[in-house]
Amino acid sequence: MCGIIGIVGKADVQPLLIEGLRRLEYRGYDSAGIATLSNGSIVRRRASGKLVNLETVLAQDPAAGRIGIGHTRWATHGAPTEINAHPHADERVVLVHNGIIENFQDLRRELTGAGCVFATETDTEVIVHLISQHLGEGLTPQEAVAKALKRLRGAFALAILFAGHHDLMIGARHGSPLALGYGEGEMFLGSDALALAPLTNRISYLEEGDWVEINGAGATIHDASGQVVERAIKLTASSGALIGKGNFPHFMLKEIYEQPTVMGEALHTLLNPWNDVIVLPSVPFDITRISRITLIGCGTSYHAALVAKYWFETIARIPVEVDIASEFRYRSPDLPPGGLAIFISQSGETADTLAAMAYARAQGQHTVSIVNVAESSMARQAEVSLQTHAGPEIGVASTKAFTTQLTVLACLVIGFATRRGCLDRDTQKRYCRALTEVPSRANEVLNHDGLLAEIAREVAEARDVLYLGRGTGYPIALEGALKLKEISYIHAEGYAAGEMKHGPIALVDERMPIIVIAPSDALFEKTASNMQEVIARGGRVVFLSDAEGIQRLGTMAAATVELPKVDPFVAPILYTIPAQLLAYHVAVIKGTDVDQPRNLAKSVTVE
Repeated sequence: MCGIIGIVGKADVQPLLIEGLRRLEYRGYDSAGIATLSNGSIVRRRASGKLVNLETVLAQDPAAGRIGIGHTRWATHGAPTEINAHPHADERVVLVHNGIIENFQDLRRELTGAGCVFATETDTEVIVHLISQHLGEGLTPQEAVAKALKRLRGAFALAILFAGHHDLMIGARHGSPLALGYGEGEMFLGSDALALAPLTNRISYLEEGDWVEINGAGATIHDASGQVVERAIKLTASSGALIGKGNFPHFMLKEIYEQPTVMGEALHTLLNPWNDVIVLPSVPFDITRISRITLIGCGTSYHAALVAKYWFETIARIPVEVDIASEFRYRSPDLPPGGLAIFISQSGETADTLAAMAYARAQGQHTVSIVNVAESSMARQAEVSLQTHAGPEIGVASTKAFTTQLTVLACLVIGFATRRGCLDRDTQKRYCRALTEVPSRANEVLNHDGLLAEIAREVAEARDVLYLGRGTGYPIALEGALKLKEISYIHAEGYAAGEMKHGPIALVDERMPIIVIAPSDALFEKTASNMQEVIARGGRVVFLSDAEGIQRLGTMAAATVELPKVDPFVAPILYTIPAQLLAYHVAVIKGTDVDQPRNLAKSVTVE
């Protein structure tokens, strides 16, 4: 996770940049840096490690200027060294970046062939050379950025300065958040409003695909097509800046839309896209000697564990038991010596899960936690803790916490499988590249929001809803049903599709919507047969599949949602998103309290 800030000021911006970075340091502290323009020239200062190291550098060698950008880094690919620290620059352009450029390898090869010399291991540097190349063609900074943005795939937020242009900064947002702050004769960019809180309380949130040119007098915002647009300016209290809704009516919807960004952040911590490898933290046990894994969670986290069971057993070839935390210790399970227990939680404070962890430790199990809160009890008590980097999740119904849990678990599975010799190099690369594509594919899924809002009108009239899936689609069916129950109060159940004929099919009639999760994978034909069974009995099917699946069965369904064709390995991550959106829109139609549904709490700290 990285944080960026940019200031077009009236006086020396160095101290303001440092203050902004201090408020962003929670996003990463592997390195930090700032850049300013002084007499039209780029002045850059960077340091590895925490922000204090950069402050030491600046105390000895200040970076004067009234316009500047700053960055605090969580190292992804490329070691946390000064050379890999942002800002990245050449003689024409300097910029900071939060996100991931999926096609940087292709762009790097192209640019190297054109004579560009790369100094770092990062994906970010390709953006510098791409923009600089266009400037060398005679384009204006605005034209060069607009042209470069069209070449980039992935999720990113950018703040860019140009040598010789002392009153111009350009920002861009695709998949990663970027806030625009308005001052008196000053303008600001930041990863979130928290960074800008000491500077201004007048904030706009750039929308997907926006790019903005700013100077001391104001800002001109362009949408993805290049058209000049306006974005609402809102007053933001500094105390609530980090958890504002932005332009969204509910926290839940905002958090659904944050998923491309936060999944990218989760990938950054474990996946090196330069080499297509998973880099696991050091662990106090021999992965090759693990004889069994126990996965434990509650609610949504339990569903993440069920997906991971399929992954661990089929890819890493490790037997897995999955337990609901509240049931685990009460049956006094016999755990193998030296086994591994993995605990999954958004808050890291769930009482049942903490109690389960204590039991596992007492039984001699190695422990790993997957949590969203770095300083939580679960993170502190586990031998190894992996953060999901979802950021604050205010909506009680978990969305981005779930998909980031799956993202981290997927990386963990690949890492374990590789260490145990279960993956050849080509398969390892395939899985890593499939994961790298997830943030941009998630953006594509979000484009179906309007369609899902229409489908929700019929679902909202139902008393009961059934979700069906097979393989890794089965836990997603469970999760989709849970989301609908949590926020709409409609009774919903998730079932393994093959179990329909063993009882639930008795419930099917023309009044029951049935949500079928069916990527065109090895189990598609089986799922298709189960879908036809319910259609024959009058069930109204909402069919979630890819183009191939819809071409084969779409005409049989009452409604279809076409999702991107992806590797089956990552399909459960992406197929979660339409289920979340459907539940959200049903709840809105029914008029329930989306963010604070009745009888629920965000962190369950009692048994």
